[in-house]
Amino acid sequence: MMRMTMPTAPISMRKLKEILRLKYGCKLSHRQIAKSLSVSPSIVSKYACKSAELDITCWPLDEKWDDNSLQQAFFKTKPRLKGFTIPDWSLVQQELRPKTMTLLLLWEEYKERHAEGFYSYTHFCRQYKAWLKCQKPSMRQNHKAGEKLFVDYCGPTMSIVDRSTGECRTAQVFVAVMGASNYTYAEATYSQKLEDWVMSHARCFEFLGGVPEQIIPDNLKSAVTKPCRYEPDLNPTYQQLATHYDTVIVPARPYKPKDKAKAEVGVQIVERWIMARLRNETFFSLRQLNLKIQELLIDLNQRQMKKHPGSRLSQFEAIDKPALKPLPLQPYSYTLVKQVRVHIDYHIEIEKHYYSVPHTLIKQKLEAHASGKLVTLYHQGIRVAVHPRSYREGAHTTLELHMPIAHQKQQQWTPQRFERWASQFGKSTEQFVMQLMQAKKHPEQSYRACMGLLSLGKKFTDQRLEAACHRALATGVTRVKQVKTILEKGLDKQPLPQAQGDSLQDIDHKNIRGNNYYH
Repeated sequence: MMRMTMPTAPISMRKLKEILRLKYGCKLSHRQIAKSLSVSPSIVSKYACKSAELDITCWPLDEKWDDNSLQQAFFKTKPRLKGFTIPDWSLVQQELRPKTMTLLLLWEEYKERHAEGFYSYTHFCRQYKAWLKCQKPSMRQNHKAGEKLFVDYCGPTMSIVDRSTGECRTAQVFVAVMGASNYTYAEATYSQKLEDWVMSHARCFEFLGGVPEQIIPDNLKSAVTKPCRYEPDLNPTYQQLATHYDTVIVPARPYKPKDKAKAEVGVQIVERWIMARLRNETFFSLRQLNLKIQELLIDLNQRQMKKHPGSRLSQFEAIDKPALKPLPLQPYSYTLVKQVRVHIDYHIEIEKHYYSVPHTLIKQKLEAHASGKLVTLYHQGIRVAVHPRSYREGAHTTLELHMPIAHQKQQQWTPQRFERWASQFGKSTEQFVMQLMQAKKHPEQSYRACMGLLSLGKKFTDQRLEAACHRALATGVTRVKQVKTILEKGLDKQPLPQAQGDSLQDIDHKNIRGNNYYH
């Protein structure tokens, strides 16, 4: 039997050298090299593997590798040795789980053990891939230690009964499965909304005692705002969680169930081994339900697996746990992240409350980070405002420094300030100012009138303004213009009549008709 050999000169020597230059000199990927040279990625992989066999791993090439040497090494056919040893492919798959392990290293160890007859590296890789294709779908993916965490929700829900009313409320069951060990986490939440979704991840990481390299979610709205096979748009709050834990979110492709096969199997197991056992029990709180789920989860993870050695827990502690990233020192706090646009009144809206930003950013798009205590606003990555979080719907939180100058001056005036100013003239002036403000639906609408009234003190003296306001209150005058007329006509200097009815009868003037006029 002959060894497998590479075809004779399928590409030119120039292209062969260019493949080596781009791979070892420019550090390009096989696909990038293939695109640059207009060849298939498999061709690039073939010669890259061959170069590894020949210990060619750098550029420029060593002087011994002239064109003739390359021709002999890459394109010359060689007879195969007889009696080669077939590797144990299941053991190879098991060995590949650690992140640092490579097929090349396993092939070198295999070659040393079977020097009398062994596969070439190319044939070794080809045969391993062929073996993988013959396995069951659940065995096709070779998950690295600590690399992937698959997350999803169960289809069925659990019921929680309100003791006081007897009403039932449904609870969703969140499931997370480690790729390499199948170690499983589950908990119940009241919804699949963003906050429940994100906080389930945070509690899952605490349960694992570390953070995986990647999170593989389905395309639910709390995870992906715009599903796409190639470039899905992640929910910014979910992305912020990944940033905090220094991990990567890689959503499963739509309509590609193999991308999240671990999650599908994990969901099925939780439904059968946890939810089915709880179907006849009654729960009166979410905490009570989760305590029971945790109890059954321990049993599930310690149960012996049929298709893998040991239990999920033993596999996790041996494979996944040592490879997990450490938890961040600062605990995660739920932070709503959303894109907002600045309104014309230089405020943005978060959950029906309004927060101010510098007025120069009107109509600009900002990124808002709203935690339980703070609202932080960013423009083009630069922080532009920070406010304490408020949950008062319809209310405004405004900083004076965010206002235009004209608005800042207006903001300095308050009803209390006008009342204090008016009280300096006297009680009647203070009462008239209060009357002006009470006549309007909003006190701010009367500020201009109040300022106009009080400014009359500069022109006519404080004493005369107080007297004019006293006469205005006594005679039912309600407008500032009428008070000004009293001052201009000097009526403030005249005494008020004792009884309004008697004084009207005693007035004798040529322009006033008497009682006889009407008879």
